Amino acid sequence: MKRVVVTGLGMINSLGFDKESSFKAIVDGECGIKRIESFDTTNHTVKIAGEIVGFDPKTVMNPKDVKKADRFIQLGIKAATEAMEDAKFDSFDQDRFGVSSASGIGGLIAIEKNSLICDARGPRRISPFFIPSALVNMLGGFVAIEHKIKGPNLSSVTACAAGTHAISAAAKTIMLGGADKMLVVGAEAAICAVGIGGFSSMKALSTRNDEPELASRPFDLDRDGFIMGEGAGALVLESYEDAIARGAHIYGELIGFGESGDAYHITTPDPDGAYRAMKAAYDMAGKPKVDYINAHGTSTAANDKNETAAIKKVFGESVPLVSSTKGQIGHCLGAAGAIEAVISLMAMRDKILPPTINYTTPDPGCDLDYVPNVAREFEADIVMSNSFGFGGTNGSVIFRKI
Repeated sequence: MKRVVVTGLGMINSLGFDKESSFKAIVDGECGIKRIESFDTTNHTVKIAGEIVGFDPKTVMNPKDVKKADRFIQLGIKAATEAMEDAKFDSFDQDRFGVSSASGIGGLIAIEKNSLICDARGPRRISPFFIPSALVNMLGGFVAIEHKIKGPNLSSVTACAAGTHAISAAAKTIMLGGADKMLVVGAEAAICAVGIGGFSSMKALSTRNDEPELASRPFDLDRDGFIMGEGAGALVLESYEDAIARGAHIYGELIGFGESGDAYHITTPDPDGAYRAMKAAYDMAGKPKVDYINAHGTSTAANDKNETAAIKKVFGESVPLVSSTKGQIGHCLGAAGAIEAVISLMAMRDKILPPTINYTTPDPGCDLDYVPNVAREFEADIVMSNSFGFGGTNGSVIFRKI
């Protein structure tokens, strides 16, 4: 099978509109979590999120098309365009270039808005763009149109593991000869009244409203839930042969991926599921010395403890350094896997590991080196990124420096 490498990266989140500014802010220990501005939170238990403020979609797409695309698509186009520009293609075979998109929820803002319109003003006032703007696969559709990509157009809708699954789906397509290149894009924008209200009703979110920058605290004993984030991550994957032939800059080679299902509970994770996904990726990669793991690390009681146990079970006495960047940008749901893969590759590039901020009180059940509070200079040659989602769906990917 063909080797698969990464030649382009793009990212937008609450700390920056591009990969370089947002990665620098993450390394510097900044936090993008604050009071929500996009809707009135007066009646909400949770009033904070990792919200992107000031982004103008007209800067990345035709102003006439903005109303046709939900916010998650707009953010996805931004990251995808950056990744394509970063890959520096002079030309490519449109039929051999595909898209693998991902979102956990899709157009929730459009769903909320048009549901209210239907209830208040009747079904005839629903926007004709509503359905196309809300469909998860329309992210891939818009991106393909924007960049004239006519190869396989795939979509992963696997909750918080979607972005990672989109990477493995793209890799499989290249490895099996279905395409030579794939643009992976994961995007999410679910910070709206029904989104925050829904997760809040599950008691999944932190209620530390008076201290938003301290609210998300992965692996810390005093964690009390995750913080919603929004954003997008994008990666250009292509065959090693194609990348070398055109003299492309290679961020890393994808050497392992793993997927598993818990078959346990719709929202509570099972440590065995996380373990099996990580083990599958580790075995596929040939059981190398993994230097760093960007953990799923949600800041929830169950996930952080279970993920720690799974990491220890996979690696035994050779546990890698671990950190979670969700303390800084929130949990971007279906986009998280793509964003965190970008962060992992940039950490490998810049020889510096992002910190786990707000780590002040160790939890006896979370006893690894989580790179607490301050970034660490470290030359990582092999990195792993984990994503686990509701429904018991799990994914892990491993990249190697070339």
